[in-house]
Amino acid sequence: MTGPVELSCKTEYALLAMIELGVNHAKGQPLQIRQIAQQQQIPDRYLEQLLATLRRAGFVKSQRGAKGGYLLTREPWNIALLDVVSCIEGYEQADEGTPTAKTVEALVVQDLWQQVQGAAQGILTQHTLQDLIDQRNARQQVDLMYYI
Repeated sequence: MTGPVELSCKTEYALLAMIELGVNHAKGQPLQIRQIAQQQQIPDRYLEQLLATLRRAGFVKSQRGAKGGYLLTREPWNIALLDVVSCIEGYEQADEGTPTAKTVEALVVQDLWQQVQGAAQGILTQHTLQDLIDQRNARQQVDLMYYI
């Protein structure tokens, strides 16, 4: 069941790739696109574009060579989810100028949507990539215990 606010496919894939890189961050070894794509079931070419965007924004770096690939540029707990989502979706700071709505009803709807966006931004600001990694690890533990 999906709600009125949905996560775009490209943002979901970017977050999945970032989680994969974050899980391997402590090892200090780069991951190749095909490894990330296979592990997270992301099309290679699409992932390549997303990683290029994340690299330009300074979230990941690429390393050339036979053992090359991608690495996070910062610790996972220093990467706010809002920053990643904003990078992928191309959000910019909203201009607090005059409203664009032309009727009172449209203003009411616009105000509501701004509240929804504010709530989403608040949640994404509070959470880091490390939070997603921790939740992933906790779920894996629960799944493992379930099968024992």
